[in-house]
Amino acid sequence: MPLHGRDLTSEARKSDDVNTTIKNLPVSIRPRERLAAIGPGKMSDIELLAIVLGTGTRGLNSMRMAQGLLARFKRIGSLGAADFSDVASINGIGPAKAAQLLAAVELGKRACVEESDKKISLTSPAKVAKLLIPKMRDLEEEHFKALILDTKNQLLRVVDVAVGTLNAAIVHPREIFKIAIKANAAGLIVAHNHPSGDTSPSREDITLTRRLAEAGRILGIEFIDHIIIGDGCWLSLKEKGYFADDAHA
Repeated sequence: MPLHGRDLTSEARKSDDVNTTIKNLPVSIRPRERLAAIGPGKMSDIELLAIVLGTGTRGLNSMRMAQGLLARFKRIGSLGAADFSDVASINGIGPAKAAQLLAAVELGKRACVEESDKKISLTSPAKVAKLLIPKMRDLEEEHFKALILDTKNQLLRVVDVAVGTLNAAIVHPREIFKIAIKANAAGLIVAHNHPSGDTSPSREDITLTRRLAEAGRILGIEFIDHIIIGDGCWLSLKEKGYFADDAHA
């Protein structure tokens, strides 16, 4: 999640005392007061994190803590994927603030899931990617998902099929179509992430895609696409022509 909004941290640095507490900052740049005045949508990640943290410690206010967190984890999503002990070990954080942070990030994830799991039509690879990138881009292992569709290509459910290592998730067409048949699927899309961020398909990805396409033809369940999710990017194996046996030979 990129930083956005007014850079309150740079303004706070203008204070002569580097250890200035939040209550000693000008009211116009205090995070809570700014949220009340302009709403959370216009605030930076640092400001929002400072509000979640609440208070600082001696010599380190909540704004500086928030700045340190983003310097360490780069994105809010990466913070949410971190181990509790890693977050708690950061200077000034500790177990209580680590719990507050991870709980807040998890609530954000769940809100996204609730919104994205509403019945939507997945009529293009871009729509599938928009649905899955927020959920899969920061995963450290390879996750394989099946998206079950009705006759209008509306999403019925998303099923976690397998979780693998850093490089591979082991799946078999039989397992995937067993899920599709049980759910009375009319259509099927599969997706998995590449933790490296590179969406280039492996030989195994291509082989599995062709086997799924053939199984779908035999079973009468349309196999629509196989999407690979990277770091903010995606690839459709169907768009790239990998469904045909002679493609990219």
